Amino acid sequence: MVRELNVWFFGECVGALTQDEGYLSFQYLPEWLKSRNARPLSQSLPLRAESFGDRIAKPFFAGLLPEGDKRAAVASILKVSSKNDFALLDGIGGECAGALILLEPGQTPPVKAHASESVEWLEEDHLLAVLERLPKRPLLAGEPGLRLSLAGAQEKLPVVARELSGKDGLSHFEIGLPKNNIPSSHILKSEISGVDGSIYNEAFCLALGRGLKLDATTAKIGGTKDKTYLLVERYDRFLEDGQLRRLHQEDFCQALGVAPEFKYQNEGGPTIADGFELLRKVTTPSAPNLLRLLDYIIFNCLVGNNDAHAKNFSLLYSQSGIQLAPLYDVLSTAVYPDLSDSMAMKIGSKYHFDELHARHWVQMAEAAKLGAPQLKRRVMEIASQLPNLAKELESRFEAKEWSHPIIAKIVSLIKERCATTVNRFSIAD
Repeated sequence: MVRELNVWFFGECVGALTQDEGYLSFQYLPEWLKSRNARPLSQSLPLRAESFGDRIAKPFFAGLLPEGDKRAAVASILKVSSKNDFALLDGIGGECAGALILLEPGQTPPVKAHASESVEWLEEDHLLAVLERLPKRPLLAGEPGLRLSLAGAQEKLPVVARELSGKDGLSHFEIGLPKNNIPSSHILKSEISGVDGSIYNEAFCLALGRGLKLDATTAKIGGTKDKTYLLVERYDRFLEDGQLRRLHQEDFCQALGVAPEFKYQNEGGPTIADGFELLRKVTTPSAPNLLRLLDYIIFNCLVGNNDAHAKNFSLLYSQSGIQLAPLYDVLSTAVYPDLSDSMAMKIGSKYHFDELHARHWVQMAEAAKLGAPQLKRRVMEIASQLPNLAKELESRFEAKEWSHPIIAKIVSLIKERCATTVNRFSIAD
């Protein structure tokens, strides 16, 4: 049986995703190829008249979906196979990362004038109920009017959010569910099961990145009754004339045509050098983007984010061209003894921080075609600044009543890692 979904891109139907005997294919419409607005969905799906078979189409479209246990739970709710990318996209592909909407033939995206009517604003009790449902019903899959998809294995939900000023001086949020395939403005994350203080951890790491002048996403901590959540501002959405609009983006795995199950380097996934080569190929000018990626890698290493795999780096397609997307999904995993101490991508020949010396950074620089003196200088600059920045930020979090014991552990780990790094680079000199 042949099934089809129309792929809408910035409000235009640009192609069709087809499933035939379990295999996916994608083909651009002739009208889109002739349009003066024509642009590809992905670096791995260049504009052409011929269709893309399963081997090429699957990595990009599968990359829009949740992973692991969350994917299995969504599939169970929708009563489809967890291996059926097409059926999952049919069920939840209405609000995806980037500027895509997948709809059945005959359906169209929402009209802008009706978008405001498609937000279900949540009272406190309803928000609490949503947070409690998320573990068993990821992305609220199967609920009427909701077709929401996000990659990753964490409990999270695309939402529309407005910040309100409270009488106590703290920030409060009005949160709504985006129905009928309209864009969301934020990603709401609940505490990761078995990872104590994950909300505070991610909020702290992202704020620390901004303190270092990195282009990191903005995340704020909110709460309702006894439930705490993280509200992350979407970098692929923006407000224009009072309307939420989409920007396109794709992660490094999608751009490189790598299926999400191979996102880790030790499973055959992209390397750090692959990321730098991708930026050289697609960004103009590439130099600022290369420097930003270098900063992201150094920062992730020093804060202990061992889960910085290729799906946690993305390309952002803006009016100014293709750029490296802001830093996102940063969690100091190294502070949790039960989580893996192996980095998602090697630095030089090493997966473990304890084995990492200056020469391995130089190996990475050579593989990524970067200047070793420039890399050494930047590693030392960041390692010298981070401990004081982390300590100052810890005080600011306490002042905001965002304190949690995990933050002190992160500050201590950063201090130790930065001191070790400075010492090893000094010995090497």
